[in-house]
Amino acid sequence: MMEPLLANEPAVRLGAFFGVFALVALWEAVAPRRTLSFPRRVRWPSNLGIVALNTLIVRALVPTAAVGLALLGEERGWGLLNVVPVSPWLAIPLAVALLDFAIYLQHILFHAVPLLWRLHRMHHADLDFDVTTGARFHPVEIVLSTGIKMIVVLALGPAAVAVLIFELLLNGTAMFNHGNIRIPVNVDRLLRWFLVTPDMHRVHHSVVPEETNSNFGFNLPWWDRLFGTYRDQPTHGHTGMTIGIEQFREARDLRLDRMLVQPLRGPDSGPDHPTARQSPAES
Repeated sequence: MMEPLLANEPAVRLGAFFGVFALVALWEAVAPRRTLSFPRRVRWPSNLGIVALNTLIVRALVPTAAVGLALLGEERGWGLLNVVPVSPWLAIPLAVALLDFAIYLQHILFHAVPLLWRLHRMHHADLDFDVTTGARFHPVEIVLSTGIKMIVVLALGPAAVAVLIFELLLNGTAMFNHGNIRIPVNVDRLLRWFLVTPDMHRVHHSVVPEETNSNFGFNLPWWDRLFGTYRDQPTHGHTGMTIGIEQFREARDLRLDRMLVQPLRGPDSGPDHPTARQSPAES
């Protein structure tokens, strides 16, 4: 069952991406959570353009994907899980959880280090929150993130199928939990014990720095609860909160060319720095 997944990895990834994207986009159209500040035709070309650009760059710079590296690790016996005997039934979910924990830590790092925040803030500078926001990352951040993931795969030694499952889950849940979709409150309250929901992650995209520095999880919600970075609701509510960061609030900042040069603009400070609290008039 697992071998066909690995043998057809590119098709599996592409099918999963378009399938989840279409489902969440349709959900947004039928049951939106918030009224968008800008129509899709203004934001989507740039957000989807950055996805295409990132895909080309990663394929060019990192021809061996994390799944291929995991296969090599299995052959050579590299990494913790290739040394310590663990049942496959435990090893796969354990590897997926540990890879997710690594992404959680990486996310905190990209908020805490000013130079890395310059890259990551492009993701936060989207003035709306929908399925395309989940894939809106600066190319340099994507390359660094890929490198970090490869190091974790080498050290951990997960099975290749575990890496593929993790990446499919991460990509799918990133689109889901950035979705502008309405989920009944009682359902959301239950779901967020097992999965990062849109209402949980939307808090992270608040313009309020204390809220920006919370709810770092993308897939599993447990790390935020365990390490004290969980925030239940935004101060101003989900329909009243402001999405984005104060530094980049003009419509022209949504253009692809402006997104690419954004790390070179503005103060070199994280989201908790006083300059991040300035209003556009003050900056």
